[in-house]
Amino acid sequence: MVADANDRSEPLPDVPVADPDPDPIPDLAAEQGLGADQGRIARPGPGPSPGPASGAGPGPGPVPAPVSLPAPVSASGAGAGSGSGSGAAVTSRLRQARAALALSFLAQGAVFALLVTRIPALQRQYGISDAELPVFLAAVPVLAGVGSVLSEQVVRRTSPRAVLRVVQPVVCLSLAAVGAGGTLWQLSLALAAFGLFTGGLDASMNMLGVGLQRRYGRPIMTGFHAAYSLGGIGGASLAWLDAHDHLPLDAVFGPTAAAAAVAVLFGGHWYAGPEELGRAVAEAAERAARRIPWKPLLPLCLAMAVTYIGDSTVSNWSAEYLQSGLHSSDQLSTVPYNAYMVVMLVARVLGDGRVRRFGAVRVVAAGAVVCAAGFLLVVAAPGAWFAVLGFAVVGLGISVIVPQVFAAGGRRFPAGSDAAVARLNIFNYVGFLVGSPLVGGLAGATGYRAAMAVPMVLLLAVLLVARSFGAGPEADDRAPAVGEPGEPLANPS
Repeated sequence: MVADANDRSEPLPDVPVADPDPDPIPDLAAEQGLGADQGRIARPGPGPSPGPASGAGPGPGPVPAPVSLPAPVSASGAGAGSGSGSGAAVTSRLRQARAALALSFLAQGAVFALLVTRIPALQRQYGISDAELPVFLAAVPVLAGVGSVLSEQVVRRTSPRAVLRVVQPVVCLSLAAVGAGGTLWQLSLALAAFGLFTGGLDASMNMLGVGLQRRYGRPIMTGFHAAYSLGGIGGASLAWLDAHDHLPLDAVFGPTAAAAAVAVLFGGHWYAGPEELGRAVAEAAERAARRIPWKPLLPLCLAMAVTYIGDSTVSNWSAEYLQSGLHSSDQLSTVPYNAYMVVMLVARVLGDGRVRRFGAVRVVAAGAVVCAAGFLLVVAAPGAWFAVLGFAVVGLGISVIVPQVFAAGGRRFPAGSDAAVARLNIFNYVGFLVGSPLVGGLAGATGYRAAMAVPMVLLLAVLLVARSFGAGPEADDRAPAVGEPGEPLANPS
């Protein structure tokens, strides 16, 4: 992989010039304490972050240390007002870079959602048994993790911009390959490419987002992951049209992949490079590599893992549950993920006010109860539409838990928030890798209703650690919340 010449240019100095123009990309309400490394939740993506994020591959989202990320469901991290961007002018070039990156998140949200919502159709097309399906779904996030680590090495030699320009079109083309194949070896190769390059996509996409946020000097990552959620809603809607018109998968996967590839190739011209970001990306990586103790973070790690078990259950198994467990139509099986993403997006827009009013501990505890109630509706659903309602309720609860996990980690270590976020992100993948095979295996052995009860019980474990979302003994009560201007940059003494 070769970077373009601009990726080797020296960073330009910050020039404090007034910014007369309004920002063309409105910020959605940022969750309390959110800042530099929001993700997908997700989703790869995103999400939860609304990510992406499922056992079929993470959304925009989180990657392992030293880069601290999020979506496709959301994440947070270091202070937005810190680093090389503090006090810098928001130039028209930075706005162009922000709009281009938002387009990248949007495209990945659509591609990922279209894939996971058509899992039942993929199973029929390739003749995959119920016992084999969890293996395919688990392999993708494993390869995504490998891709994240490999992309970090490539970025050191090139730039996040150069990596993203290459890997995202490949991810789009791999979606087309998934829809066009007919044998298991073809599906295996296509999904392997999708997972491996999605890992690199998530890493480079969020690195650029972190760098842009530092240059802006205020939280903007929520907007990127909102774009991922919007893309997810669009992708799930295309899946519904595919099922409604009984189209072959390649008739939808192919054109969608081609349109997304063209869009990101066009938008990639305006991605931010070293001349726009300066040392912002390098500073985020350096801060993420700091040493902090594990013990204070373990309760938050537990909350992160079980939350993403719930998220991967919705994204990977909601369509299969409706079709195989509740005998719904093919088109109705695409609705649960769409409802989940819509509710999650709306809840995130309104989430900041709830945290300010009730506090993080109460909001997280309420979110866990709401998630469990949603899965209870799913388990007890007498019909498909009750299950859709249940999955939407799950999105309402998950939308508040993941951002507060990252915010709480930042509050415990104000001077090392990126390192805390990087460690918490590891358990994003733990949730992906445990959730999808666990639920799928139990569904094959005991039925889907019993399998859906597993995340319901596990999410109640968040209640046991809810107090950890308050200020801990490692937190400095006088320090600004993570994501607020003025967060300390000095290394811990």
